[in-house]
Amino acid sequence: MSRRLENDEYEKTFSGKFRAWLNGDNDPFLGKIEQKTLKEQRESKKQARRRRQEHETLLNEAYNLPKSRTFKLFGKAYGFASILFATVLIVVLVFAVSFLPTFGEADKPVNNEVSERYIESGLDETGSVNIVTGMILDYRAFDTLGESHVLFLATIAVLVLLRVDDDSAQHDKLMEEAQDRFHEPKNDIILQTAARVLVPVIIIFGIYVILCGHLGPGGGFSGGAIIGAGLILYLTAFGFKKTERFFTAKTQKILSVSALGCYSLCKSYSFYTGANHIESIIPLGIPGHILSSGLILILNICVGVVVSATMYTFYVMFRKGNF
Repeated sequence: MSRRLENDEYEKTFSGKFRAWLNGDNDPFLGKIEQKTLKEQRESKKQARRRRQEHETLLNEAYNLPKSRTFKLFGKAYGFASILFATVLIVVLVFAVSFLPTFGEADKPVNNEVSERYIESGLDETGSVNIVTGMILDYRAFDTLGESHVLFLATIAVLVLLRVDDDSAQHDKLMEEAQDRFHEPKNDIILQTAARVLVPVIIIFGIYVILCGHLGPGGGFSGGAIIGAGLILYLTAFGFKKTERFFTAKTQKILSVSALGCYSLCKSYSFYTGANHIESIIPLGIPGHILSSGLILILNICVGVVVSATMYTFYVMFRKGNF
């Protein structure tokens, strides 16, 4: 019978040493091989230039793209395919245009009972002097609701894709200083003076276009675009620090959600009453007055808020990546 060895005796045997080496507990070469600290190798400018030249020479010799027969054939085929596609597209479009009715022809398909209803009954049924506004925000308000939500979803997508995380490596001290120098204006007197004069006028004009959209040309989309342009001009002139005193990411979210919620509630009421042939309690007012056309004025305001907030958000996210 074999006797059981103690741990100290077992570690001195070949089996014990092999097991220790296998488990990584003991390195048989430790202390028996001369080890020297490696010196940092720094490449001189001449060596780096020579290495790049050798690399480029290797690529040219290995692939030789400019003189490659396959590369030349691909270039010719690509050019031919582009010309062929453009030619076919032009022929198809011209052929389709040849079947369009003559401009102003009374019998063309667009002159049907739908457009006739818009023109003849639009003022009485919507109270809007502007037939286009009455059509967009009354007859086809469901489509406009979808368009407003598309803008809101586009804003969310831009925030998700372009927002810069505050904890990322891009926001170290040096990067923040570089961003400040790049994004903030350097007291451009001409730009700031022009902005002080133009921004109030632009925003007031945008509000006028929104509020009078049911009385003449204008509405929420065009007025919102004007206000968004005014905010962008103010941001360009005075920088993020001053602009974020009154317009931040939280402000944008509150305005967009509130406007979309108000629009949805108003049109849900209209859809319900219209589908069930219930008389609406909201009066249309006197056509031509500012407080007229039922809910169209409120809807124009909601659309204008969404459009202006979306424009400003797009500009901020593409320029800086955060508010």
